[in-house]
Amino acid sequence: MKRILVGIKRVVDYNVRIRVKPDHSGVITDGVKMSINPFDEIALEEALRIKERGAAEEVIVATVGPADCQSQLRTALAMGADRALHVQADGVIEPLVAARALLKLVEREQPLLVILGKQAIDDDNGQTGQVLAAIAERLTPAIANAMSAVRRTAFPSSGNHGTSIVV
Repeated sequence: MKRILVGIKRVVDYNVRIRVKPDHSGVITDGVKMSINPFDEIALEEALRIKERGAAEEVIVATVGPADCQSQLRTALAMGADRALHVQADGVIEPLVAARALLKLVEREQPLLVILGKQAIDDDNGQTGQVLAAIAERLTPAIANAMSAVRRTAFPSSGNHGTSIVV
């Protein structure tokens, strides 16, 4: 079966005005609206478009995080994802930990394509996708702004200042 695996992250909603903790160790998240990272939402939308074109049969969303992430997984299912996978982990999830967990899911699900957002808006990192590609020994573009599929091969293209690179 042709599957697409999309990684999503639970972050403070981008419309919420954040407050810094008194000890300056982070932001206050108690009672704050959480949502899917906007860049991961874009990745999910692209996966759904690929499925609509007939290049995939199933879109699976996956997240690594606390039990509260179920709300974001339900949102992804409501957007059109077929299944949701949750690797439950408490505390701060570093990119390497998330990438290792996603690698296990990739090995189990055998997706045709794995899509992650370019960065997270909470810590402003864009490392998980590159770390996942490195430990899986696969090539990856750092940022893709368009996707096309030809003969079961996905070609992400990224461009900067009017240029286009096709991988």
